[in-house]
Amino acid sequence: MTSPAKFKKDKEIIAEYDTQVKEIRAQLTEQMKCLDQQCELRVQLLQDLQDFFRKKAEIEMDYSRNLEKLAERFLAKTRSTKDQQFKKDQNVLSPVNCWNLLLNQVKRESRDHTTLSDIYLNNIIPRFVQVSEDSGRLFKKSKEVGQQLQDDLMKVLNELYSVMKTYHMYNADSISAQSKLKEAEKQEEKQIGKSVKQEDRQTPRSPDSTSNVRIEEKHVRRSSVKKIEKMKEKRQAKYTENKLKAIKARNEYLLALEATNASVFKYYIHDLSDLIDCCDLGYHASLNRALRTFLSAELNLEQSKHEGLDAIENAVENLDATSDKQRLMEMYNSVFCPPMKFEFQPHMGDMASQLCAQQPVQSELVQRCQQLQSRLSTLKIENEEVKKTMEATLQTIQDIVTVEDFDVSDCFQYSNSMESVKSTVSETFMSKPSIAKRRANQQETEQFYFTKMKEYLEGRNLITKLQAKHDLLQKTLGESQRTDCSLARRSSTVKKQDSSQAIPLVVESCIRFISRHGLQHEGIFRVSGSQVEVNDIKNAFERGEDPLAGDQNDHDLDSIAGVLKLYFRGLEHPLFPKDIFRDLMACVTMDNLQERALHIRKVLLVLPKTTLIIMRYLFAFLSHLSQFSEENMMDPYNLAICFGPSLMSVPEGHDQVSCQTHVNELIKTIIIQHEHVFPNPRELEGPIYSRGGSTEDYCDSPHGETASAEDSAQDATAEHHTSDDECEPIEAIAKFDYVGRTARELSFKKGASLLLYQRASDDWWEGRHNGIDGLIPHQYIVVQDTLIS
Repeated sequence: MTSPAKFKKDKEIIAEYDTQVKEIRAQLTEQMKCLDQQCELRVQLLQDLQDFFRKKAEIEMDYSRNLEKLAERFLAKTRSTKDQQFKKDQNVLSPVNCWNLLLNQVKRESRDHTTLSDIYLNNIIPRFVQVSEDSGRLFKKSKEVGQQLQDDLMKVLNELYSVMKTYHMYNADSISAQSKLKEAEKQEEKQIGKSVKQEDRQTPRSPDSTSNVRIEEKHVRRSSVKKIEKMKEKRQAKYTENKLKAIKARNEYLLALEATNASVFKYYIHDLSDLIDCCDLGYHASLNRALRTFLSAELNLEQSKHEGLDAIENAVENLDATSDKQRLMEMYNSVFCPPMKFEFQPHMGDMASQLCAQQPVQSELVQRCQQLQSRLSTLKIENEEVKKTMEATLQTIQDIVTVEDFDVSDCFQYSNSMESVKSTVSETFMSKPSIAKRRANQQETEQFYFTKMKEYLEGRNLITKLQAKHDLLQKTLGESQRTDCSLARRSSTVKKQDSSQAIPLVVESCIRFISRHGLQHEGIFRVSGSQVEVNDIKNAFERGEDPLAGDQNDHDLDSIAGVLKLYFRGLEHPLFPKDIFRDLMACVTMDNLQERALHIRKVLLVLPKTTLIIMRYLFAFLSHLSQFSEENMMDPYNLAICFGPSLMSVPEGHDQVSCQTHVNELIKTIIIQHEHVFPNPRELEGPIYSRGGSTEDYCDSPHGETASAEDSAQDATAEHHTSDDECEPIEAIAKFDYVGRTARELSFKKGASLLLYQRASDDWWEGRHNGIDGLIPHQYIVVQDTLIS
């Protein structure tokens, strides 16, 4: 029989097992609840994202419409301008360009925000809807799988409980059989013990008297022992049978226990993880794609905004009052161009239009000329001092208006408290109390500047009038040698013009001057010159004079470059006619540069001979100028930007911006490939540009070759040595590095000391360097001892 203690212990074990199973069952229930909550939270999150982007799309669309209204308000105002040509001309000015770019940026932002709203509504929100639907469907299927896994786990636990109960039952039977067997063994031992004692007590009796009694007793004992042995054998068999069943039940229980523990472990460690993965299948990846769509849209919006802001920043960097002034005067040349000179109007047949320098007025004129010269000297000194004061005041004003107070990055350094934001904003430039004082100082300085400017202009006007009178008196009285020099220059100019009539005087003279003095001038053709000097030089050319003749270098290079550009811009018919514009633009699309040059050549060959000669002359000069781009910062592309609008105008009806880019590319190609674009001198007779600025007429020699500059120089040198062998050499210093292009030309470095024998031509000297005789270019040296013309 099972003792009460063991029975109690068995009940405790079963109770403990039941408790553990109940805890597992509760866990399984909570697991499903947890997954349900995750699904609900996921659906709610996706719904919130949809609502958020739907609202954001509305905000973006409203913002886009407001930006569109803002831009249209001012664009309509611009379009309503009556004088459309005036509006078109104004667009080239840098402040107007900034304004146009600002309006374009607003329109661009409006379009970008409309696109952003469309992406939110038609791309991102449908993605979230799809993610929500997919998540719900996958969760439902995952929950079915999870429920099946939990049912299988509970089945395993129930099987373990049954096996355990069987084991406990068989083990209890085995223990009970063992107790009965032990009881039988004890009875057997007890019976055997009794038999032995009785035999011992009956040993002394005589055999005759007690024999019958002993036999009967012995027989009884044997019968009792046999019964006990038989009972013992039965109990032994029963115990063995129950023991075997208990062992088998225990084995089954241990196997089931191991399997159950393995199943529980697998469920908690692997199955649950896989189940959660099933619930999350594609959720994070889909959400990632949707949010990356948002990021891509926002980043592209920022990129588009930065591109527009970069264009505005570039326009702000190019705000240039000098260039705008130059453009304004070029646009309205007829308005700002000086009128024709007043001619002498004779009275009553008096045709004498010059000063009379004969006696008795000659001495009076001499005295008056001297007085004017003395007064001019005093006025120039005084006006120069006023000019210095005015320029210093102007610099002060420029320092005031160019102060770098535009950085507001501190205003965007937010902290967690609104107080810090308010304090940051309150410290911006416009809210500082010093602004009133600063404005007062600026206005006071401006008032002083205009006072000095008025004084300077009045003084310059007086000097101009007196100088004109003085120069005329001096010219009439013959006291200046400049008259003879001017006559000599003019005769030389007329001679040169006669020899190269195909090239306009203004073109040839400007190119010659720049070739001699401005190849290394930084920003040539890009930097604006003095409009006053531009007008003076232009008027002189219109009168048939050549103000740039001779070797003097007292003119502003930028002004001369401006005269050359203004000439081509002012042509009634552009150098490149509009009727070949489309054909030339088709050439630009070709990738191969030489192939492009050949097609340009075919298009240009239909032009008149005189036009081709001017083109060949101009582009040979521009190609030569571009070779000094390291010094003058004007490579072929920069030169094309400067000359493109002057040489070729974009016909109406074409996109001005894109077509101007193609025009610049065309001009750049012609500068680089000019030798392949234009006919050579034997194919097209006429003046050609030679390095050094001179103009040469091409003529056929008996051998069909052009006389070179070297041959001309050698002829002049030989003539010089035959006529004057005793001329002492002159020392000169090299201004720039030069590499000889032929064996006759000398090579030297900047700063090298050179000996000059004689002028071989207008552009070359015969001289010596490092013991070697040869030709030295005139524009690359500075004569030390004296200037020989």
